[in-house]
Amino acid sequence: MEALNSIVGAINGVVWGPLMLVLILGVGFFLQVGLKFMPILRIGTGFSLLFKGREGQGEGQISPFNALMTSLSATIGTGNIAGVATAVFLGGPGALFWMWMTALVGMATKYAEAVCAVKYREKDELGNFVGGPMYYIKNGLGAKWAWLGVAFALFGGIAAFGIGNGVQANGVAQVLESNFGVNTSVTGVVLMVLTAAVILGGITRIGAVAGKLVPFMAIAYIIAGLLVLIINIGNIGHALSLVFTHAFTPSAAEGGFAGAAVWAAIRFGVARGVFSNEAGLGSAPIAHAAAETKGPVNQGLIAMLGTFIDTIIVCSITGLAIIASGAWTSGESGAALTSLAFATSLPGGGHLIAIALSIFAFTTILGWSFYGEKCVEFLLGVKSLMPYRVLWIIAIYFGATADLGFIWLLADTLNAMMAIPNLIALALLSPIVFKLTKEFFASGGKSEEPGGKPAE
Repeated sequence: MEALNSIVGAINGVVWGPLMLVLILGVGFFLQVGLKFMPILRIGTGFSLLFKGREGQGEGQISPFNALMTSLSATIGTGNIAGVATAVFLGGPGALFWMWMTALVGMATKYAEAVCAVKYREKDELGNFVGGPMYYIKNGLGAKWAWLGVAFALFGGIAAFGIGNGVQANGVAQVLESNFGVNTSVTGVVLMVLTAAVILGGITRIGAVAGKLVPFMAIAYIIAGLLVLIINIGNIGHALSLVFTHAFTPSAAEGGFAGAAVWAAIRFGVARGVFSNEAGLGSAPIAHAAAETKGPVNQGLIAMLGTFIDTIIVCSITGLAIIASGAWTSGESGAALTSLAFATSLPGGGHLIAIALSIFAFTTILGWSFYGEKCVEFLLGVKSLMPYRVLWIIAIYFGATADLGFIWLLADTLNAMMAIPNLIALALLSPIVFKLTKEFFASGGKSEEPGGKPAE
């Protein structure tokens, strides 16, 4: 096991090394420039379309609003609570700055992903729209690139059990045991039952649950986080100063914080930013492909809000709460660090984080179950859907009760390996994205052609 651990660790060091960071930030920046910074300038348009998108306006299984909530259900999770804290613990306050940079370029990446997902989606044997990187690679790039789509689906189908299942179930089990004394086995069984009740109904039921649960939990967490910031308002200026200073200069050791180089701030800021908002991973477009949308650009404008909401709003509140409260020098890491930041400012703040993390992780399990099954469907066909769902439900128990040190490492590695084929495809398909966007805005938003084609 030690040998396997060291092998995966070595691969992780390569795939999350300088090349990956350049690839993620580079492709995102290239798309942002090619789109003339439209994703940043048109945030208001995106929110307007989101409000109108509560009802479906085209072919698909779920409304544009529920498609975004499904993708947010998978992204607003442990990354926003434990991931941000881990980035600050390992990279110092400057890591938050690099999370912001990842999000700003990631908005263009997420926009392009959704445009391609709707443009190149197709119908499966059950009559449902399916899409995502494997489909826009197959239908957009042609047969010579087919292997790239297969690689993405393979990495995605396996990675889902790590990032979207085991890591989430383990996070819930650990936080409920430490805060409320709930046995991890009990948590595992309860999570299995709740998950089964939702995912056995497919994307329609997942979308309906996400559409109700995600807005509620996100707003509740944001309000609690803002209260922590208000209580520490005198320290906000200093916190922001630390974020911008340590983004470009090393963080000195302080209290229980061991200090961090600038490279650590960049590496962990970008890695945890991607882990949180998933821009570039290729997961979110799988949900957006199922949207009842007018066309690719409409859904792209809604999809890009996922990165904005997840990182610029939710992760910023977590990060600033950790820094402004002074908890970042405590020596704690992960969810325990965020819990400490809230507990020192709000009565019962630690329990609040425990509950928030549990709900966030549960919805992440739902969202990623859909991503994983669509990857497997691409490889093995619709006959694989029900066995995959059953296996997914069983895996939750093992995730909740096992030691997940190796699973964390494997999930992190496979995340990067999902991103590589997706980012290559987005770069190659960028002329199509630019063309569709230009036509859309030139016509005042009336030139949209619904995406989708029959299965071949």
